Amino acid sequence: MKQESYQFSFEVYDSIKELNEADAWLLLKAHDATGLSYAPYSNFFVGAVAKLINGEIVAGANQENASYPVGICAERVLLSVISSLYPDVPVETIAISYRSETIASDHPVAPCGICRQSLQEYESRMQHPVRLILGGVEGKIHVMPNAAMLLPLSFSNQDLK
Repeated sequence: MKQESYQFSFEVYDSIKELNEADAWLLLKAHDATGLSYAPYSNFFVGAVAKLINGEIVAGANQENASYPVGICAERVLLSVISSLYPDVPVETIAISYRSETIASDHPVAPCGICRQSLQEYESRMQHPVRLILGGVEGKIHVMPNAAMLLPLSFSNQDLK
């Protein structure tokens, strides 16, 4: 038997004040994008904003539905918009933020499993890492060098070849 391990490193900032100007601006845009959310059931409003390598900025937000499986997370809304408007342009960075009427938005939250898979596939398709900035309205911020690190041992297009 052989034992292997999976580890990754990411940056942790105590507040948005510690980020460089471009990252702080993108995270604030993600805060603003929570206003695009339709979340009457969970009251958990998520905004995601991407900076593409061509400089374009694109936003998305979660969209819930009374039939719960029909809802779509902010990250997948964002990737769908990008893929439709800029099909061949890789993403440089995505900032994801949230606010809630029931819990404090004082810590980073990571994308759900389906969104992690979607981000990993997008990175693979574009052959370009997607840097992530994760933060609430206040508090600590996590910066990941690429989204695929959030889904170790992922199922990918390589498994279908």
